[in-house]
Amino acid sequence: MNKDIAIKVQNLVKNFGKGENLVKVIENASFEIKKGELVALIAPSGAGKTTLLMMIGCVQEPTSGEIWLGEEKVYDNKWLSKDTRKIRREKIGFIFQAHYLIPFLNIIENITLLPQVNGVSEKISKQKAMELLEYLEIADKAYNKSSQLSGGQNQRVAIARALANNPEIILADEPTAALDAQRSISVIKMLKKIAQEQNVAIITVTHDDRILPYFDKIMKIENRGIVFHELGEDKIL
Repeated sequence: MNKDIAIKVQNLVKNFGKGENLVKVIENASFEIKKGELVALIAPSGAGKTTLLMMIGCVQEPTSGEIWLGEEKVYDNKWLSKDTRKIRREKIGFIFQAHYLIPFLNIIENITLLPQVNGVSEKISKQKAMELLEYLEIADKAYNKSSQLSGGQNQRVAIARALANNPEIILADEPTAALDAQRSISVIKMLKKIAQEQNVAIITVTHDDRILPYFDKIMKIENRGIVFHELGEDKIL
């Protein structure tokens, strides 16, 4: 596979239920996301945005199809690894609408938790965490608790946590939903900077039309398939 491709999905299908209760959510979706791209995923509520994100993130199993993360094929009508948690830990960073920071840990402890679970030493993980906090312009809050930070600051910490394991991919599920317009734009600009400078592919689920101009591509679920909007033109893949 092309080394510039971070995510490749081929003929992906997701159904829920059986027989009369069968609900088709995603049908034969095929697309590629390149490294360094910031992509918005949009669709009406209930159309399968989070489901698609969780399938790419090896959290929810598809009904059928194929998924590559980088040069590794992780799904071919079944998971090709028995330990999908290892894939998530090593390849993927997650950001959610709520920051889900652990309240009794300080900021730097929240960021270093996953790397240390992955076997990185406390010294190296703290050094990496401080570099990320400086990069995200929030290093002065390293030893504060999340309750002492604003919503926008906590989302920056959540971004730092997502980057702590040096992921190839970041999946963000409505990360700006709880923020006002100014803070939403600030967070998306930060994600765009990360995508470009860290060569990370980022898919962001959003309902916020105000931030769409900052994305490289718009990926939309239509009729259970995928449509890309790029430079004012529709590309059906």
